[in-house]
Amino acid sequence: MRVLLTACATTVMLVAGPLTATAAAQGSRSPVGGVQLTAQSKVVAAGATPPAVQAGSYVVADLDTGTVLAAKAPHAKLRPASTLKTLTALVLLPRLDKGDVVVGSDRDAGIEGSKVGVYPGLRYSVDLLFQGMFLASGNDAVHALAEHDQGGTPATIDRMNKKATEIGALDTHVTDPTGLDADGQVSSAYDLALFAQAGLGRPDFAKYASTKYTNFPLAKAGTYQVANQNKLLFNYDGALGIKTGYTTLARNTFIGAARRDGHTLVVTLMNSPHGITEDATKLLDWSFSHYTALSSVGTLVKPATAAKTGPNVSKKSAAGTPLPKRTQAALIPALAVQSLALRIPSWAYAAPLFVLLALFLRRPRSLKIHNKRSRSRRH
Repeated sequence: MRVLLTACATTVMLVAGPLTATAAAQGSRSPVGGVQLTAQSKVVAAGATPPAVQAGSYVVADLDTGTVLAAKAPHAKLRPASTLKTLTALVLLPRLDKGDVVVGSDRDAGIEGSKVGVYPGLRYSVDLLFQGMFLASGNDAVHALAEHDQGGTPATIDRMNKKATEIGALDTHVTDPTGLDADGQVSSAYDLALFAQAGLGRPDFAKYASTKYTNFPLAKAGTYQVANQNKLLFNYDGALGIKTGYTTLARNTFIGAARRDGHTLVVTLMNSPHGITEDATKLLDWSFSHYTALSSVGTLVKPATAAKTGPNVSKKSAAGTPLPKRTQAALIPALAVQSLALRIPSWAYAAPLFVLLALFLRRPRSLKIHNKRSRSRRH
C-alpha cells in the first residue's frame, strides 16, 4: 500500500509540477510596456477620463514617442481577425519584389473569408496583391503572396512569429497569416499598436494602408473598383488608415492612426460588437484634445529591447523551417491533446490511481464472510 501511495504522490508531482511552474513563470513576468499595462479589464489613464467605448480591449498611443496614453486590457490575448494582416505585411513587404508576377491558383480562389477576387490562371503583380490585401482584406491575395515567398505559407507563419518576438509583440501567436479564426491564433491591442508603429515606419506599408481606392481585374475582362474598408480614411481629418478586421469569433477589430498638430496617434480596438469607427473616432478626438494633460501609462517597446526577452517560435516549425506536409498533419492531433491537457486540473491526473487504490483496499463481501467463519471455528 505504501508503494501505491508513493506512486500516486509522485505522479501528482511529476504532472502538476511542470504545469504549475509554467503558469508561475508566465504570471511573474511583468507586462511588456510597463507595470500599469496589466491584462485586467479596466481602463488605465491619467490626466483625463477617456470616453466609454464598446471594445473589450484597446490602446491609444503616440507612435512618435511610444507613449501609451490610455488602455483597456491591453495585453488580453484575443483573436485579431484581419488586423493580423499588418504583421503579415511586415514580413512579406521586405521579402517580395513588387514587380514580380504571381499566377492565381485554385487554392487562392477557394480560400475562406473575405476575398478581393484572385482567379486561377490570371496574372497579378505583387504590388496589386498587396493593395488587395490592405484595401479589401483579401485572404486570397494573402495566400497568393505567402505562397509566392520561399517556403510558402508554413514559412511565412514561422517568420511572422519570429517578427512578433523581434518587435516585442509577445502576446501574439500566429497559425494563419490571413487572420482567420484558427486554433491558437491570438494577439492583443498592445501588439497591434506595435505592428502599426513598425508598419508606418515603412513607406510602402504606409502607402498601402492609406490608399483609398484601387482597380482590380475581373475574371474575363475589365476591372472593378475596390474601396478601402477603413472608413476612418474617408471621414477623419489627418487619418493614415491602417487595417480593419472582423470574424464571427473575433468580432470587430481595428487599427487606425491619424496625424494632427505634430502628433501621430494610433488607436487599436479588439472584441467590439459594432461601432468600431465611431469608437476609434472618439478615442482619437479625446487623445488629441487632451494630449498636453495626459501622462504616460506605459510605452511601446523598441525592437532592440524586445529582442532580449526570448523567442516566440511558431508551432508550425520549432526549427524555423517549414515542415513536410505529412509531419504537419501528424502534429495536429498531438497539439489538440496538448491543448486539452493544459485545461485539465493537475489533481485530476492522479484520480485514476486513487480509484485503483480504493478498489484495492476494498475487501469483497464474500471474503469478509469467509474470514469471519474461519475465526468462529478457531474460537
